[in-house]
Formats: sequence, C-alpha cells, structure tokens
Amino acid sequence: MSHNILVTGGSGYLGGSLLARWNEAKLPAYNKLFALVRTPKQAEAVKQYGAEPLAFNAFDEAEVRTAVVDNNITVVYHLIAPRSHESQSYFIKAMAEVKKQTGHDVHFLHTTGAKIFSSHAGAPTDEPLLDSDPKLYEIQKAQQAPLQPMQEAVDTNNFVIDEAEKYGVRSYVFAPCIVYGEGEGFSNRISIQTVAIVRAAEAVKRMYRVDTGRPTWPVCHVRDNTNMYLELMRKILAGENPSYGQNGYYLAASGSVAWDDLYAAMGAALAKRDVVADSAITTANGQDLEAMAKGLGCPAGLVPLMIGGTCTFTADRGSKELGWKPLYKPEHILEYADAEVDFILHNKNW
Repeated sequence: MSHNILVTGGSGYLGGSLLARWNEAKLPAYNKLFALVRTPKQAEAVKQYGAEPLAFNAFDEAEVRTAVVDNNITVVYHLIAPRSHESQSYFIKAMAEVKKQTGHDVHFLHTTGAKIFSSHAGAPTDEPLLDSDPKLYEIQKAQQAPLQPMQEAVDTNNFVIDEAEKYGVRSYVFAPCIVYGEGEGFSNRISIQTVAIVRAAEAVKRMYRVDTGRPTWPVCHVRDNTNMYLELMRKILAGENPSYGQNGYYLAASGSVAWDDLYAAMGAALAKRDVVADSAITTANGQDLEAMAKGLGCPAGLVPLMIGGTCTFTADRGSKELGWKPLYKPEHILEYADAEVDFILHNKNW
C-alpha cells in the first residue's frame, strides 16, 4: 500500500530536525507527506521539505477526524503534548476509520520522554531498564509517580497503547532523552534539557547539582534521534512490521552520562563566558532551588525534575530491530558542551 503520512510538531526542535532530514533519508515509496501547521509562515516553511501543510486544531475531535479521514492518513508521527492524551485519542479513533475504509494497517507514533521511565515517574532505577524488556508495559502500568504531571505522562503512554489496541491501530511509544546539538528545523533550534541547565545556572550565577550520589541519564545527539525516527518510518513503509503496542517502546539514546559530568562540562563553558562566577559545582539548598525556579519559570519543587534525577532506561530495540546505530558516543555531549552552551546563548528564547 502507499501511505499518507502526517507529522505534527514540525516547528519544534525534534520535529523540525526530522523534516529537515526527511528527503535525504531516501525512504521507501509513499503517497504524501503532510505536516500540521498553525500559521501561514509555518505552512510555507514545511513546503521546502516536500510536506503539504495541513492547518487544523489537533485538540478538536471533529477537525482531527476531518483531516485524517479526508486525507486517508495511515501514519501519524505525533510530536506534541506528551502529557495529555486528548489529541492522541482523537487521532487514534480517526485512524481506525481510515483502516476500516481502506482495509490497510494504520500506525500511530506517540512521542513521550525518558523522564517517564525515570525516578521522577516511579520507574525502577536499580538496574538497566531496557526498552525491549517484555515486561515494560506492566512496569509502566504499575508506576506511581511522586509528581502529578509525571503520573499524567505515564498514564498517557499507557492510554495510547491500550486505546490503539482497542481500535486496531498499531502504536509506537518513542522516547527521546537528553537531546543535544543544533536543531536543523525552521523554527526552534535549541533543546529543552540542556537549555534548562543553562537557564537555572544563569539565574543564580552558579552551577548547582540537585541530587545526592552520582545519578546518570541517557543522552542522544539530535541527529541520532532523528535517525531513529526515520529508521522506524523506513520499517513501517517497507511493511516490515516493527514491534508495536505493548512491545513498541523505542528509546533513542547512545548511552548515559552522569549529571555531575554534564554540569561540569557546561559549567566550564558558562564560566568562560562569565555567565556563572566560576566552574565549581555545589549542592543546591532550598534557597538555591527557589532562585533557580525563578530562572526556569517553575515551582521550586519541580527544579530537580527539570535538571536531575535517575534514569536507567537503556536503548536496545532500535539497534536490534531497526538497524539504528548512533553516530555519536554518549561522551560526545561532554566534548560538545562548549559549542552547545554557545549556541544556546546565541539563540535564547526565554
């Protein structure tokens, strides 16, 4: 069959980078690529990638149904709103209609985050948690997150899998981690996680750690993250049946680094530019967290959620099933920290 594909979130860091690399990926044949847009400027921008712009409200059930059914969309890459399942629900139901009308399999990818498989979300962290673990669905179902926003995101992962199964839609839960590197899209070109470290440090003129011990977190260059999106799409378009549903978790990560090492590398770059007083790292107290919270625009209790925590989520499925190989080793984020900080400071959006 010849698929019609829709990508949402094309103006974002990850979605924009995906669209920018789309044509050079030489994917198997498909009918049309659509991109969700909100403005005429975005509509013009996505055309440069060969995408046809579709303007509709992704949080309005009738508009989603019309866009999906009228255009016979059979593959959706959903790169927006990872916490709420409202939009996802509308897409899944609409895609079920397309499947009924065409008799062809339909595919829905939900973009979540490694944070939903971390200490912040009640995931086990005492050993590696593989994205290919056959018990991962049951683990997610049992997670009790200490913070409500994280529980909502866990529930959304579970909802997507359950709802898609109910409607006969193949679902994929794609988890970016700490993604870094210069974005390649037409709009937002800076990350979220590394930006948060810079914002917090800038607000207090110092680099603080927010955890005890030496916790680690998975990392991935934006190009490698894009490549995993594309390799999964390649398998879908080729009809090679990549794992889906309760076995359809995909983490894009080259490995993990310690937060302390990341703080040190970025702190040195910030000190060199006089953004922080020096490159020393100290442990934040309550007063420090309050000051950092102002820089991040969040309550003090959420600062550790933004720039800390333990995540042992480990990429396995991408290499084994998709043939995905990262171009950059995990330590590259430390070597690249100076360039990352420089690019963030020159593209500040706060």
